[in-house]
Amino acid sequence: MVRTTDYQARRRAILACAINTYIMDAIPVSSEDIAGKFDLSSATIRNIFAELEESGYLTHPYTSAGRVPTAKGYRYYVDYLLSQIDLLDDEKKRIVHEYNRQINHLEDTLEKTSELLSTITHYAGIVSVMERHDRFYYNGLGQILDQPEFQDASRIRYIVKMIEDKQKLLTVINRELKDKKVVVYIGDELECEEMNDCALVVSSYSVKNKPNGRIAVLGPTRMKYNHIIPTLEYVSGILSDVLHDI
Repeated sequence: MVRTTDYQARRRAILACAINTYIMDAIPVSSEDIAGKFDLSSATIRNIFAELEESGYLTHPYTSAGRVPTAKGYRYYVDYLLSQIDLLDDEKKRIVHEYNRQINHLEDTLEKTSELLSTITHYAGIVSVMERHDRFYYNGLGQILDQPEFQDASRIRYIVKMIEDKQKLLTVINRELKDKKVVVYIGDELECEEMNDCALVVSSYSVKNKPNGRIAVLGPTRMKYNHIIPTLEYVSGILSDVLHDI
């Protein structure tokens, strides 16, 4: 039993390492990339990679020997393997500083929030207003299109089409959060064909202690979840405080 437990723990650690490496480098991860980090042979890593691929957590593109995470792999990573990082003090100060600027109107504050989310995360920042079902603010579409996954012209068209189709995007963003501070949708969980290569991280904000809308970050499935999740948690709290006084 101990050996089995140890093996499963090592398998999970290797999966987490492979996903973290791919998130950082955006190129298929080879057994050689991982072996030295675990003091294991490349052959051992290849065997574990093969098991993870058979289980649906990794795949390999075309003829490449390296592996990339699947949507199932990212989901397991977010649910069980993710070690969230705290926002840096400089990032917190930057967020507070932006909101301390003189902003007297709700629309200006929400526009500023979408811009701030995009600047901090390097993905697209989106803010919806639930009382206005056709209204949302977004910044950073170019940040998504700069990602390696979206260099193909057809994928660019899909993303632009999705952004332009406000109702489809709002339907996803405004889903019930079920008392969770942050919800992550990955790939086909978005139930939107144009977004199968994307992930969406969503939180809520309130006005005078009443739920009023959502803030979200849209990016590739290869996004830095460990940074995006605490960013949304922090911004949602600050935004709610600011809107309480507007």
